[in-house]
Amino acid sequence: MTSKILQELLKSTAFLGVLLLIGLYLRAKISLFRRFLVPASVIGGFLGLLLGPEVLGLTGYSPISPEWNKTWSLLAGILVVPMFAGIPLGNFVKKKRLDPQENRKEAAKIAIVSGIASGAFGFQIILGVGLPLLFMAFIPGLEFYNQFGYEICQGFNGGHGMAGAIGSLLMEGGASYWELSQGVLTTFATIGLLGGILLGVMIINRAAAKGETAFLKGSASLPTEDTYGFTKEINKQGQMGRETTQSAAIEPLTVHLAIILADCGLAYYLRGLFVKYQIIGLQDVPVWPYALLLMYAVNYGIQKLHLEWMIDVKIKNHICGIFADFSIIAAIASMPIRAVLDYILPILVISAAGFVLVYYTTIKMFQYFLPDSYPFERGILSFGINTGVMMTGATLLKICDPNFDSPVMTDYSLSYAIRQVIELVSTPIMYAILVKGTAMDMLKFGIIYTVCCYLIAFIGKKLYGSPRKEKMRETVLAE
Repeated sequence: MTSKILQELLKSTAFLGVLLLIGLYLRAKISLFRRFLVPASVIGGFLGLLLGPEVLGLTGYSPISPEWNKTWSLLAGILVVPMFAGIPLGNFVKKKRLDPQENRKEAAKIAIVSGIASGAFGFQIILGVGLPLLFMAFIPGLEFYNQFGYEICQGFNGGHGMAGAIGSLLMEGGASYWELSQGVLTTFATIGLLGGILLGVMIINRAAAKGETAFLKGSASLPTEDTYGFTKEINKQGQMGRETTQSAAIEPLTVHLAIILADCGLAYYLRGLFVKYQIIGLQDVPVWPYALLLMYAVNYGIQKLHLEWMIDVKIKNHICGIFADFSIIAAIASMPIRAVLDYILPILVISAAGFVLVYYTTIKMFQYFLPDSYPFERGILSFGINTGVMMTGATLLKICDPNFDSPVMTDYSLSYAIRQVIELVSTPIMYAILVKGTAMDMLKFGIIYTVCCYLIAFIGKKLYGSPRKEKMRETVLAE
């Protein structure tokens, strides 16, 4: 490696920084971007795509060289490693005592939320790979690359940040279509983000008119403070976090970043061992899941050593956010748009079916499983998350529950532990199938995965009991 390579990396990353700032400016100035809460990284990414060799380059001139474009496509897959590695850091376990009856009810709700949230992901796998298989069965001569359509479950649930992750996985697995798949996933993520907000507000308005919302009594609208992405009033601006160390010794940001990067280094080393010794199943898993798992161990060690004071979750989240912003903009700006356009019709069909599917597997499911415990609020949170990102779901929930008075957000956060266990078991299998298997293999996996998720939800419903039966028990006891 020479200094020239590092200089080119710095210059190409600096250009991404300029695009991010332009994206922030355009969001503040264009009401359409504000209305759909489009992040600056997405706006800047599409601007970079238009200025790149895939679009403007067709005229014979582009300020973005093909080398920069290639660097960005690789950068997206690399930056997701520290982005995911930081997720568990600072999430320390706090013990809480509940009486047995309350404990059973709470555990039941968490199981239901976990099963429905993960089950919606499973249904998207089935839809994503199932529809293309159906198309090819009934349309002679129609062909797609292996497991086309799977990207909807990652794009709708994980957003643009997953583009680099899946692209990295396929690249490391030797798939020649990894850049195309990364671009298709980015397209699904964009459709999911915009459609999730638009349809979410429409669904809230319809529910409010029918009296299904617990708090909202009028028409829904997005909070003004969330649409611009910033506030000029200094006294209303939030704090990045607390200073866990003295800058004279070491910067707090440096401490958090050092822990995250050290974890990433261990993850690369661990995966290298699995590849070297050809450990079946583990050698096909990309680096970032290992970084995520290792951080759980690191986080546990920090807690056991009573060093929790050294970690501030806000600071950690901001660091991960930086990696996410640059990963997203790099993935979008380097998208092979001409190749993706060849797939645009099936992408739109799968996306339309996906929105309908998510509606029934979130909002309708919560009305069945938890009819007496804020079913609509739980459903709209999951609808937003399962079509966009956590921010989409939280924004939609804030519209119909402005002060977060319901336990919906808390319960969803608590269900994260169960969903992590599900993912720890299923993710290596799913990614091994994605790299080595066929669309039919992935379809079978999706069916088994969904059945297991709903088994958890039904166990939760059994423990929770029906509202009518609960009242009957109370009446009998009173007599």
